[in-house]
Amino acid sequence: MVDVRTRPEPQPPAPDRTTRTAAIWATVVAVPVALVVGLLIVNRVVPEPRDAAPVPSATQPAVLPAAPVPMAAPKLAARPAEVCLAVTSQLPAQVRDLAARKVSAGPEQNAAWGEPALTVACGVTQPETCKTLEQSGSGCVPMDTELMTMNRVCWYADEQPAATTFTTMDREVAVRVTVPKQYAQPAQWANEFSDVVVKTDKSRTTGVPSGCV
Repeated sequence: MVDVRTRPEPQPPAPDRTTRTAAIWATVVAVPVALVVGLLIVNRVVPEPRDAAPVPSATQPAVLPAAPVPMAAPKLAARPAEVCLAVTSQLPAQVRDLAARKVSAGPEQNAAWGEPALTVACGVTQPETCKTLEQSGSGCVPMDTELMTMNRVCWYADEQPAATTFTTMDREVAVRVTVPKQYAQPAQWANEFSDVVVKTDKSRTTGVPSGCV
């Protein structure tokens, strides 16, 4: 009788611990690397948001006093009154960013803008040039004063603590511009009115100071 022994089932080979450990570490390393690569790809594909366009802010208009600007209005002879009416009729409603204001008297010869008020007065007394150097300070225009010719108008600038006044020296009817000290480069403000003066106020034929030539 043959003794047939039951052969044991073949067992799978024991796992190689070295290989398993290496595989685990490879997975641990591969996952973060894959995440980093993915983030880099997303950053390159998705455009960076542009800076938001600045929202323009509304400029608030300057609040002007309701009261009219005090100005004298002496009675003018017929011809000066005619010239001054022509001058004031051509003045702008706004000078740069200064809005027009009402005046207390003589709107046909006076005008004002802004706060503090920049003013134009037509028909003022024509400044006279001093006869000698010693007359300086007596109210006449000193002989050594440098007059300013701007856009074909000759101006005499009289600088005072509160304002600088510019008076025409070569026109049939004198026009005076008063520029408060708060406004920089006062001569440029006076020059805003040169074109109107040339258009409406003829040049004097006599008595024009030599500094205007």
